[in-house]
Amino acid sequence: MRNKLTYFLVLLMAVCFLAAGCKADLNLPYQPVESYNRVYMPQAVNGPIVRTLKITDSAQTLVYGANFGGQDYPVNDIAVSFTVDQQKADSFNTANKTNYPILPASSYTLSATEAVIPRGKLSTEPQTITFKTNGPGAMEALQTYILPISLATKSMTVNEGLRTTFYIVKTQPDLKDYPNYDRTGWQVTGFSSQEANGEGPDNGRVVHALDNNTGTFWHSQWQGGSPGPPHWFTIDMGTEKILHGLSFVGRQGDYNGRPNEVNIQVSVDNNTWTDAGTFNLQNSKDLQSQFLPGGFKQARYFKISINSCYNAGYTHLAELNTF
Repeated sequence: MRNKLTYFLVLLMAVCFLAAGCKADLNLPYQPVESYNRVYMPQAVNGPIVRTLKITDSAQTLVYGANFGGQDYPVNDIAVSFTVDQQKADSFNTANKTNYPILPASSYTLSATEAVIPRGKLSTEPQTITFKTNGPGAMEALQTYILPISLATKSMTVNEGLRTTFYIVKTQPDLKDYPNYDRTGWQVTGFSSQEANGEGPDNGRVVHALDNNTGTFWHSQWQGGSPGPPHWFTIDMGTEKILHGLSFVGRQGDYNGRPNEVNIQVSVDNNTWTDAGTFNLQNSKDLQSQFLPGGFKQARYFKISINSCYNAGYTHLAELNTF
């Protein structure tokens, strides 16, 4: 019994010693609760806000604002301000290896650049960005922009990681609103090659991609020579138009050789050419319509270059149009 009592006393002393040591380790400096209070943009919590907007005269909006985070509720009003920060856009592009241009000032309106988190409340009233997607000063169609909105205040610390909300926006047209242009009077002004003999008298040449007949087609040369890609041809539409995109119908009977990567260039005078973007088509005989990746272009002439083809070095195309 005496041995058990001795063991218990020794164990109790050890526990007390360890408790005293732990208590000394927990002797932290005084940190006022107020030091944990921050203001921030709640829209920034989950990273960039990415939206595709419609091209329309109707208003389209996104929300921004400021919140209070910390102990209890603010005991005073917190005045905040919002600014669009070009340097933040540059930093975002560098960090993410992107090249988004900042959204032009003519293309949007902020409902307010100043707001208040009222005493006893946790947030400002919701503010809105209104985007202009149609008409003068509108966003360029299919161009992706960045809009960084940053928060500032003089009365409280800002959470630096949530100071700026990045909005990544572009406009996407509706294909049904863009019917094909009339091809009457179109002329072929140049081509890399065409099969003028091997496909028969009414096939193989570039004009057969413009004849409103999916049973005929243009085919790159294969008789007496077989040049590889890029395969190209140029078209004069006869009058200057706004070129929104192109529609393609693949050759109906042959999966090998259909266009894969396609580049489009445009011109108003057949001398100075502008790159309008590159895209990929599916290996399909069905109609495929593509908006110009570089946005709508003013053009009379266009050049289609097929940089790669499915399972072949030659290529062919049943129908081509613009809209």
